[in-house]
Amino acid sequence: MYQENVVLCGASAYEQKYYFNPDFSSLPEHVKQELQILCVLYTEEVGGVLTLEFDEEGRLQFRTEALEADARYDEIGSALKIKQLRQEKRELLESLEMYYRVFFLGDLPEEDA
Repeated sequence: MYQENVVLCGASAYEQKYYFNPDFSSLPEHVKQELQILCVLYTEEVGGVLTLEFDEEGRLQFRTEALEADARYDEIGSALKIKQLRQEKRELLESLEMYYRVFFLGDLPEEDA
């Protein structure tokens, strides 16, 4: 059975817009702001479109897209930037994954199960 990823947030360099999924409105305000900064700075630096999505197991995925005519977008630079963000924001990303697994997938941490 195929299940689509659940989008947490995203930003587009083309439309200069940021999107936050209202299903996650219970997240603390500082977390929402940090996600907005992360997404917007990524698209300002690299270009294209970035979305943060949860897969069916609750892992947070960075999905990028770019128009073929976008000469500013660099696939290698994009991959390096995502790697940097994953390292710098590791604690935030892991916390978001735990939040999603508990509140959306109903998985309780093993020590609480």
